[in-house]
Amino acid sequence: MSPRQFRLLAPAVAVAAVAALSLAPTATSALTRGSVQDQAAGETAPCAKPTDQESDSSQKYELTSGDLERSYVLRLPEGYQKRADWPLIVAYHGRGSTGVEVEGYSELSDLPAVVAYPDGAIGTGSGYRKAWQGAPYEAPGVDDVAFTRDLLTAIEADHCIDTARVYATGKSNGAGLTALLACQLPNTFAAVAPVAPALYPGARVGCEEAPPTPVLEIHGVADATIPYAGDPDRDLPAIPEWVQGWADHNGCTASTTRTNRDVETTRWTGCDNDAEVQHVAVDGGGHVWPGGDIYSGGGHVTHTIESATVIWDFFSRHRLTSEG
Repeated sequence: MSPRQFRLLAPAVAVAAVAALSLAPTATSALTRGSVQDQAAGETAPCAKPTDQESDSSQKYELTSGDLERSYVLRLPEGYQKRADWPLIVAYHGRGSTGVEVEGYSELSDLPAVVAYPDGAIGTGSGYRKAWQGAPYEAPGVDDVAFTRDLLTAIEADHCIDTARVYATGKSNGAGLTALLACQLPNTFAAVAPVAPALYPGARVGCEEAPPTPVLEIHGVADATIPYAGDPDRDLPAIPEWVQGWADHNGCTASTTRTNRDVETTRWTGCDNDAEVQHVAVDGGGHVWPGGDIYSGGGHVTHTIESATVIWDFFSRHRLTSEG
């Protein structure tokens, strides 16, 4: 299914400090997990797949998935044509938002990676709002796990992607889908990083059977939309318990906690398959993308951390590796 180019968006500005975190180029098939720190650095050939999209630009595409016309924005980094093995980040918006909006506030397009910003389908409930699978207001009959497979197939066919370094992140309802993908597509994504995830029961299907997966969760303690302490009436778990559940699931044996002003970071290590778990709690933080300068939701936005930088640092430690 070849995607159709739609329109060109304004390019983002590269951030040198974040770009310095770029991974050493590698090329292995995606089957099991490993640490990128164990991979030897080396040279990579230039990208040999032609594209009409320029480096350091964002462009909208459409593709057909499950008999529906779906859309996404694709960001190519600066110097895209010089490498054949770019990491890919898929970033899912929250309910009622769009891929364009999450690109605007997340600053993920400043990273040295190809970034896809897909659009959800119109869900149920009040308003004409896009949503994702895994929530009570999801679009009936729409399979966003299958859409994700189709999206990755299209992007990887036409662009120079290292399939061992494909990652997922998102906010709110989109973060809930990110959590679901960790369970439904465990050998597709090397790591996931949900931000303020809406962890309804539909976003937790199949997780008990999933293999260990690196998970980073970022959440405001004062989030009034997806409460940090959970919401029994909506069957939303307490965030610390959900994160601890992943640490237990991954077989982690040690944890460390550090505090920087209003941000507390807990990291679980000694995990099966190097599948570490990390939790970032923002004291007083709202239902927002921490560090963002553009509106991303209600409540306090800390600038002690930049979510894009924290996420990239986490992703940069993980990749899928071939067996044998």
